[in-house]
Amino acid sequence: MPNATYHFPPDFLWGVATASHQVEGNNTNNQWWAWEQDEGHINFGHKSGKACGWWENTDIDFDIAARMGLNAMRLSLEWSRIEPKEGYLDLDAIERYRQMLQGLKQRGIEPMVTLHHFSNPLWLEEYGSWENPDIVMFFNRYTEQVMKHLGDEATLWCTLNEPNVYASQGYVEGIFPPGRSDIKAARQVLRNMVQAHVESYKIIHRIKPEAQVGFAHNYRFFDPARPNNLMDRVASWAYEQAFNRAFLKPLLNGWWHLFLGIGPAPGMGKAVDWIGLNYYTRDLVRFDRTAKDDLYSQRLHAEDAELLDGGYGELYPEGLFRALKILSRKGLPIYITENGTPDSDDDQRPRALVLHLHQMWKALQENIQIRGYYHWTLTDNFEWAEGWGMPFGLIEMDPETKERKTRPSADLYSAIVRGNAITPELIDAYIPEVRPVIMPE
Repeated sequence: MPNATYHFPPDFLWGVATASHQVEGNNTNNQWWAWEQDEGHINFGHKSGKACGWWENTDIDFDIAARMGLNAMRLSLEWSRIEPKEGYLDLDAIERYRQMLQGLKQRGIEPMVTLHHFSNPLWLEEYGSWENPDIVMFFNRYTEQVMKHLGDEATLWCTLNEPNVYASQGYVEGIFPPGRSDIKAARQVLRNMVQAHVESYKIIHRIKPEAQVGFAHNYRFFDPARPNNLMDRVASWAYEQAFNRAFLKPLLNGWWHLFLGIGPAPGMGKAVDWIGLNYYTRDLVRFDRTAKDDLYSQRLHAEDAELLDGGYGELYPEGLFRALKILSRKGLPIYITENGTPDSDDDQRPRALVLHLHQMWKALQENIQIRGYYHWTLTDNFEWAEGWGMPFGLIEMDPETKERKTRPSADLYSAIVRGNAITPELIDAYIPEVRPVIMPE
């Protein structure tokens, strides 16, 4: 296929993904802002500060997205703005979000709205946030208020972003707030998140029956470093079950996963309209009997792997196809709700983008129901514990001046979106080195 053109469905959603705390600025009333103020929590001592300035002005980035030809954007609501005090609804914040959502639609960009993307109001932290079973009641109230006031502004709703990452990074690895290392607490957090999703799903459909509701799940492969080694395979299986399967099983199969409990999970297996896939990279897992705190294993990279900037992981686009195949078994529509590459000089991102999109195209040829692709992210933003040191943006942004510059990967993505295809001409113009990979002789 030396001159193949890879076409995508005519109604495909091409977008970018964002999160409120990472782009809005001055989110002073959530646990992440408080976490940033303590020395040692964020690389280089960075703080989110004014972030990308969205709370004051989204026109700059929304206009960029429109000029790129994007027809979709995933963004999240900041719970700490909408409910800054327990039980108090800030109507001015609601109105600001309405302006954002209407601003997207006026530009022909369909919003996908995420209710929770890692950040909690400070008042919720005082109750133990997601460790406390009462979180389901609190999240119900928040969901209901959002839907009553903003439900008419969007059809695609995402309840939770990456519950497995929230639990593992905050309650096992300890690099997200609250900085714990407590497997039991992580299990409780995930159970509560499963139940909160189910109840939120019901509320959204009660208020807006035509809504389409899902969640965004981070799928990271943990392949055995030595496939023929039994203990490597066992260690790999343990990571797969704890990280990838624990949240998915009750919602997709109606049964609690062994990490969260045993037995049926009544009513949970039908609380999903679509699955969101966040995919970035993989690890190789090698058994290590001395590593008790890491499931008796080391996490490595393949010897011949191309490593991504900042030690983020290896470039492994084949994992996107593998994850899509696994998630497609339930027959539900899938949105790739995040996929991207940290790359300050843009020397890897164009290649990574096309290689991943080619894997997505392959999955589409197997009739997997992929409805859209949301690149992470539009503009360089505050990347949680990595601060400003891990730029994922198609658009470069100076954290101090907020000056934005278009990277070549943005032009490439725009050309793919506008043509709804990967063409030989685009490959030759931007990344001729991948032609032998995706267009072999």
